[in-house]
Amino acid sequence: MSKRRGLSLEEKREHMLQIFYDSQDFFLLKELEKLGPKKGVISQSVKDVVQSLVDDDLVLKDKIGTSVYFWSLPSCAGNQLRNAHNKLESDLSSCTKRLAELDEQRESLKRGREESDDREMALEELKTMELQYKKLKEELALFADNDPAAIEAMKAAIDIAHSASNRWTDNIFTLQHWCSSNFPEAKEQLEHMYKEVGITEDLDYL
Repeated sequence: MSKRRGLSLEEKREHMLQIFYDSQDFFLLKELEKLGPKKGVISQSVKDVVQSLVDDDLVLKDKIGTSVYFWSLPSCAGNQLRNAHNKLESDLSSCTKRLAELDEQRESLKRGREESDDREMALEELKTMELQYKKLKEELALFADNDPAAIEAMKAAIDIAHSASNRWTDNIFTLQHWCSSNFPEAKEQLEHMYKEVGITEDLDYL
């Protein structure tokens, strides 16, 4: 013959609640420990089961003199369910509001990224200037001992390329500062976008 399965915690809670609902009376803990076994709840576990019901506001307790009394009415469960329902409605309202804020932030980020074409153009022009600067340096090395006028012309061209490169670098830094100031909440997205278009932390003035 198989051994009878013991009650689960939830079943014990239901049985103890039924004691309160059936009598609609006030009880001392020792009285509940005597009544519990009649409902299949061993006396040793009555205290913990009742305390769990108190924690969930399904059973009320109060100290009168030197004694602590426990009681519960069917209306207590109804109140507890109403409180839970109100809290869920409040949480739902907060989540809905937060979702609307996130949608608005997403739209703001989309508007900010419309300028990415300008950043890419600036970066491409900067790369072109850097290549020209590198090429001019190599040519200058080849003609270092030749025509002074050509050398001066190359120097002037290098200065122009150098200034242009730094100007576009400054434009990129200005644009980064503008994005950071206007979209502080999108720091990670902006950093990811910079990396995608080739703007790294190594970017600096020549």
